[in-house]
Amino acid sequence: MTTVDPNFSATAEREARRARLFTRINTADKWFKVLGLAWMTPILKAAAGDNPRAQTKEIWRLLAVPLLAIMAFLLLWGALAPKVQTSLGALPGPGMVWEEAVNLHADAQAKAAKRDKFEAMVEQRNQRLIEADRADEVKTVAYTGAPSYYEQIWTSIQTVFFGFLVATVIAVPLGIAAGLSPTANVALNPLIQIFKPVSPLAWLPIVTMIVSAVATSNDGFLPKSFIISAITVTLCSLWPTLINTSLGVASIDRDLVNVSKVLKMNTWTKITKLVLPSALPLIFTGLRLSLGVGWMVLIAAEMLAQNPGLGKFVWDEFQNGSSSSLAKIMVAVLTIGIIGFLLDRVMFALQSLFTFTNNR
Repeated sequence: MTTVDPNFSATAEREARRARLFTRINTADKWFKVLGLAWMTPILKAAAGDNPRAQTKEIWRLLAVPLLAIMAFLLLWGALAPKVQTSLGALPGPGMVWEEAVNLHADAQAKAAKRDKFEAMVEQRNQRLIEADRADEVKTVAYTGAPSYYEQIWTSIQTVFFGFLVATVIAVPLGIAAGLSPTANVALNPLIQIFKPVSPLAWLPIVTMIVSAVATSNDGFLPKSFIISAITVTLCSLWPTLINTSLGVASIDRDLVNVSKVLKMNTWTKITKLVLPSALPLIFTGLRLSLGVGWMVLIAAEMLAQNPGLGKFVWDEFQNGSSSSLAKIMVAVLTIGIIGFLLDRVMFALQSLFTFTNNR
């Protein structure tokens, strides 16, 4: 009768558990890279005992070096800022900017409490009218207080996504048409080359006049300033998606195209079953570029259209000219950059879900 060495069984079990752990870490690594957290992988591998020396080098490269670069930037900023004098005083350093960020947070909380108090008072008033059988006098009173910093951020995000979605709805079908048809490509190419370089500052007056002529009042579902900013984003951000979609469709393997002809696929089946799956990586690359362009364009559009988002916040602080205005503008600049990074990560996460790509 053959006996199994208990030590051998325990060792085999440990190795199996270790292998399962590394499998999970490697699976998680794909999402760490998508989220910009690639440094998590070597930390987890080092904790699991996988070649700690090699993993330490990876931790240094992926985490320590970027942190040191950020620290060096902050130190350089803090050292040089006091030496730059403006009409509003010295350029604020990291400490002053952080202080204003804390103040903006406290101000946002105070404004939220004020709004809640106002809405509670309106609700109580309406409830008393209902109890007094005067329901016909019940009405909704809109809060007219100044928006908080967080509300301005949310307005900007809503505006850019609205404009981006409209641009996508326009650009993807046109890009597919240009990629499938040489005639459509020849027809669209001059328009792309002419309008792609146009600045949002050039589009904005035209959009403003058209929207003002069509919407004579500001009582619609969406405010005119929101529509003006969103349309400007659309006009400036649709080109990367259109160009990349056209390129992706045109570069489909000719053997696949020939197969579709042999199978006598109709146009809709050809697009949904063949064209889109093959072109998705380039389409998503175009979408990421378009969203980035839209986010940059939005800030300038909001400044001039006075849409109550981050662009208007920057413009109002510039016009305000107080001693804290520069620091608040710097907070907005950092906010814009961080949100831009997060938007790109969101698009890359979607790209990773729907396509097979190694792009970073």
